[in-house]
Order: sequence, then structure tokens, then C-alpha cells
Amino acid sequence: MHTNVAPLRILGISGSIRTGSYNTGLLRAAAEMLPSSMRLELLSLAELPLYNQDLEEQGNPPSVAQLRERITAADALLIACPEYNYSITGVLKNAIDWASRPAGKAPLTGKPAAIIGAGGRFGTVRAQLHLRQVCTHLTMPVLLSPEFMVVRAWECFDQHGNLTDLPTRERLHEVLVALERWARLFAPISA
Repeated sequence: MHTNVAPLRILGISGSIRTGSYNTGLLRAAAEMLPSSMRLELLSLAELPLYNQDLEEQGNPPSVAQLRERITAADALLIACPEYNYSITGVLKNAIDWASRPAGKAPLTGKPAAIIGAGGRFGTVRAQLHLRQVCTHLTMPVLLSPEFMVVRAWECFDQHGNLTDLPTRERLHEVLVALERWARLFAPISA
């Protein structure tokens, strides 16, 4: 890689707003081990109102405008996807609904992404599958491999929500390296 290439701007979005979220912990761990050619900035979804077309028509609320601006400015997304009831969380779906409009001109359209997730006995396999389906509809190119799901997350994090399991940290690093290659495939060509 050339040293004069600008660092990639990665926006980390956790589908959980819980204080002790393992998925938010994954994003914090990613920030610690990010390749030097990438920058990760985290975005909380806690302030987003529920999607309502009436609100949209009145002008997006400030938290929605910020969501849309930060997605637009990012070169790629790193989405930490929890699994609730065999699917993605309402918090994450709500953010996607806000950022997927207007059709064809939405910030998510064409935005490269990688999906990671921490959960229970099956990790977040079903939620990630649903999220990939949504991303396909939005023409978001999602990194295919390596897939990353933390099974029995409570065994991989300490009481402060820090990812401490070394093999899991190594697999997360592999995802970040792959995301860099993936995102550069879709980066605009500089003049």
C-alpha cells in the first residue's frame, strides 16, 4: 500500500444502546486494533427518534441529520449487530430506515460494510443473515468473508465490557484487514 493514500474513514455502528453492550465492546476493541491506514469513529443510535415520515417531511431531526451526514462522510461501515428474537434489533432497523431514504439517494446506497456481532449460543448468525438481506436491498456491498460472530459472548468479555479473549481479538483483526481491502475496492478514484 502506498503511504500517500488517505486513511479510510470507518463508521462503527452498534445495534445496541445498552450500557454494557458486547456489540459496542466489539467496536471499542476494533478501534484499539485498527490498521494504521484506517480511522474508526463510533456513532450511538440512542438519540434517534422512531422513523416517522411526518418528521422526515418536516425536515430531519438533528440526530437523524447527524446520522445521515456521518454515514455519507464514511468510506465504509462496521456494523456490530446483536440478535434479538432471531433478527436485527429495532434500534438498528430504525437507523437503517432513517438512512435508507430517499430511495436511490440515501446515504446507505452503495456504502461498503462489514458485519460483526456478539451473542449467545448461536452468536448472531440469524440477525446477520437478515441484515445482509436488508443491505442487499439497499445495494450495500457487504464483506463476504471472514464472517465474524462471537458465540457465548459473556465468556469473551470482562466485567467492564472489554473484549479479552485472544482468539476472538485475532479474528476481529482479520475482519478489519479484510474490510480495508474491501472498502478500497469501492473508494472513489482520486484525480
